[in-house]
Amino acid sequence: MTPEDRAAYWRANLRLVTVLLICWFTCSFGFGILLVHPLNAITIGGYPLGLWFAQQGAIYCFILLIFIYALAMHWLDKKFEIPED
Repeated sequence: MTPEDRAAYWRANLRLVTVLLICWFTCSFGFGILLVHPLNAITIGGYPLGLWFAQQGAIYCFILLIFIYALAMHWLDKKFEIPED
């Protein structure tokens, strides 16, 4: 693997991590803290949506992002022809 390929691989990895962290920040901080009052007007199962995002939504979002990261890194490894050990 050439140094240019390594640099491109690392940039792609950092871009992916940045996008996923922004998604998680939006879900946990944005929906769970900043937008809690407008979201509390919506109820799901008798609970306000803002409370759900603050208590459970960030955790579910984090778990989903882990799976997305694993799939995206698998695709990225194939794209850059990184062997699996």
